[in-house]
Amino acid sequence: MASTDVQLFHRLDGADGAPVVVLSNSLGTHHGMWDAQMSALTRQFRVLRYDTRGHGRSGVPQGPYTLTDLGRDVLRLIDELGMARVHFCGLSLGGMTGMWLAAHAPQRISRLVLANTSSYVGSPELWNARIQAVTRGGMAAVTDAIIERWFTPEFRAAMPGAVDPIRQMLLTTPPEGYIACASAVRDMDLRGDLGAVHCPTLVVSGARDPALPPSHGAFIAERVAGASSIELAAMHLSNIEARDAFTAALTGFLEE
Repeated sequence: MASTDVQLFHRLDGADGAPVVVLSNSLGTHHGMWDAQMSALTRQFRVLRYDTRGHGRSGVPQGPYTLTDLGRDVLRLIDELGMARVHFCGLSLGGMTGMWLAAHAPQRISRLVLANTSSYVGSPELWNARIQAVTRGGMAAVTDAIIERWFTPEFRAAMPGAVDPIRQMLLTTPPEGYIACASAVRDMDLRGDLGAVHCPTLVVSGARDPALPPSHGAFIAERVAGASSIELAAMHLSNIEARDAFTAALTGFLEE
């Protein structure tokens, strides 16, 4: 059982008293992956960013972790900060955390954005191979392949200034934390939880996402009552590759 007293690095931006939106990072990144959204969000929201356990500047308790661990981490954090109810936006692993929260602590989530994520990834062999690669060679053993799945070739060529910070996040993620969270992704199955999600929900997919293609987002949107969905011209990190469209969709949905 993973530790329940992990310290999560977090930061708050935006005006006191504004509605709170929590941003949750993908596997292998940290809170900085949301930098492109901050200028727009902080005009109307108090933004809480945190590093998922095992990532960035958060603690790295012994793994493996589960989605329940990651969801309860968020509940403890917002409890400590005195936040009764929040909006939540997560990408990939962060979106999985958001689904768990909306299903298991519905009174805490006002509006939910699920980006480039899945309720069930399947293919445990793929995840086991990646875990073995990191175990043997550290994060450098998988970073180049991950970057190729996260950004289109044309974006990588045209926007190295946007890609390089993500590469550094991957390379500096603690291998133990990555492995423990990868195990959570491999083992999770939230398909049965989707019917319990009743808050307004926006599902965002990347049209060229090879990691979690649009069919994964469509499955979620079909099973969450009243959910809306959009597809952006991007691979996996749609908030970076399709920055303007993603930010406009996010802020528009949260302001409804």
